[in-house]
Amino acid sequence: MLVAAQMRESRGDGFAYEVAYLLPHKDALVADIEGQGATVTCLGGRGSAGLRWALRLRQLLLERQIDVVHAHSPVLAAFARVIVWTIPRSRRPRMVTTEHNLWQSHVPLTRLATSLTATGDDARLAVSSAVRASMPSRLQASTEVVRHGIDVHAVAATRAERDAVRRELGLDDRLVVVTVANMRATKGWPDLLAAARKVVDEVDDAVFLAVGQGPMEEEIHQLHDQLGLGDRFRFLGFRSDALRIMAGCDLFCLASHHEGLPIAVMEAMAIGLPIVATDVGGLAELVVDRVHGRLVPPRRPDRLAAAIVELLTDDDQRASAAAASTSTSETLSAEKSIRRVEAIYEALARS
Repeated sequence: MLVAAQMRESRGDGFAYEVAYLLPHKDALVADIEGQGATVTCLGGRGSAGLRWALRLRQLLLERQIDVVHAHSPVLAAFARVIVWTIPRSRRPRMVTTEHNLWQSHVPLTRLATSLTATGDDARLAVSSAVRASMPSRLQASTEVVRHGIDVHAVAATRAERDAVRRELGLDDRLVVVTVANMRATKGWPDLLAAARKVVDEVDDAVFLAVGQGPMEEEIHQLHDQLGLGDRFRFLGFRSDALRIMAGCDLFCLASHHEGLPIAVMEAMAIGLPIVATDVGGLAELVVDRVHGRLVPPRRPDRLAAAIVELLTDDDQRASAAAASTSTSETLSAEKSIRRVEAIYEALARS
């Protein structure tokens, strides 16, 4: 999503983007990226452990005469650094990496791979101050915080879809809590479901909508059934119109155990939603407790539920938080970060 946004906002100025991705089924954004004139290549791997994709990447870098490689995944970045090292110096691209998550959220092997190969970075970026601070001190010193952003006005325009979305989903006069997150352990789905059980017991007209997919999907659906949430908690799966769904809701919730700087929260703020989220990673850099909503400790579904109930049952507090989100979203434009990233690309390529 960040790469697609970067290409949309690029000034051109001599940049030609190419995108490579690993897993064939992760193709949801390919049409969008190709529509902007970029070449997209699937490296055809079954996962990061199989090394054939790395050989294809090397071939791609040589054939296309790439100037800068920018990796957004720590595991793939470790392999990419090694691949770049194997290219003759006269043709070797410069290496940029972005750390999107707290250092502690990575498994030990990933941290080790990053530590061993990080000297191959010509530029290293972190999406928030919290992410940078979580890194080993020797990496912090050479890491720049570049907070990514969103197309605020395009996201805000989806507010006009509110009534249509509510009619389509049969939400009527319900109070709707929405979450948008991959179904992975780090996103705290069991905590969210446990909190939802408490909320629907206390707020008769509360409904939860969940947008997302991922490896824990079956486990999460089973827990949903065990808790007897029924249609009070609806799974919508992957939605290309996730922004539109959010626009039909009254509150955004994120129960993560770890975060870097979640785009979904930025988008929710631009839509004008109050936020209830866990106080992890860079979230406190976006959300001010009792201004934009509530920040609660992670792994505490009771606190998460209490915060949601508080906002759902207090119209004035919810309206105030919504207004604060809308106002703050004007500072979340992607333009500044994109200009900075492209300046880094240009400086590295020219050097």
